[in-house]
Amino acid sequence: METNNQTWVREFILLGLSSDWDTRVSLFVLFLIMYLVTVLGNFLIVLLIRLDSRLHTPMYFFLTNLSLVDVSYATSIVPQMLAHFLAEHKAIPFVSCAAQLFFSLGLGGIEFVLLAVMAYDRYVAVCDPLRYSVIMHGGLCTRLAITSWVSGSLNSLMQTIITFQLPMCTNKYIDHISCELLAVVRLACVDTSSNEIAIMVSSIVLLMTPFCLVLLSYIQIISTILKIQSREGRKKAFHTCASHLTVVVLCYGMTIFTYIQPRSSPSILQEKLISVFYAILMPVLNPMIYSIRNKEVKGAWQKLLGQLSELTSKLAT
Repeated sequence: METNNQTWVREFILLGLSSDWDTRVSLFVLFLIMYLVTVLGNFLIVLLIRLDSRLHTPMYFFLTNLSLVDVSYATSIVPQMLAHFLAEHKAIPFVSCAAQLFFSLGLGGIEFVLLAVMAYDRYVAVCDPLRYSVIMHGGLCTRLAITSWVSGSLNSLMQTIITFQLPMCTNKYIDHISCELLAVVRLACVDTSSNEIAIMVSSIVLLMTPFCLVLLSYIQIISTILKIQSREGRKKAFHTCASHLTVVVLCYGMTIFTYIQPRSSPSILQEKLISVFYAILMPVLNPMIYSIRNKEVKGAWQKLLGQLSELTSKLAT
């Protein structure tokens, strides 16, 4: 199709991680297993929170949202990547590419805001425990969750519209595993300074602002923990935040490294590996982190497994 005497592409070719067939088959098997573990692990976390009344608290309400975001984010990228591992022609239609960018970017933004919301929840739990149930009431939790989903979606919609209005001319080869924002912007055959400014602004709003809120929350949390006299009390307060803090360090670290300075971004290989980290590893790690490092979740697992064992015994007899 012709617009302003420039040719616009109808589809893109994703170059992916490797052109070697054996490597692609190996990655297909590995990533398929990890994707299935992601779906199963996060589904079980949501189911566990739903079934155990002890987990019907604000923290686990937000964890349910986080698990849904993780599964959705992985699903926006991994199935298409798996299909391309076994395909010779790794094409993705223009509309599908735009949709993939919208969902992956939006879900990523939602996760960052959610982590800031969860940090506030932990701040109230540690710094003002007596008023925790009054402050973190159901209405506030629902509004905070909606704010996370809406803010991430609106930012993604804006970035997607701006990016796909750029003329790509005959550039259709995306050297990435998916239709990632910076990879698509690089295809443009016009000046992209305004897009880079938009990326910078959105990075500040949806990355640095939540990160600063998380940082301030944990400064207050650490200050409060250090004032606790008993060693057991400090240990209990720290364990209240340990799982969330681990996820925060993993999630924010690489994204700040990737997006905060588009002009001095890492190499293309690094970008691909970072995307694999967020699409494959983080969704797998989150349920493990919250299960292994969280006594309440481990207790709920033990209770559920005990009930299943009793049910199996009754059925057997």
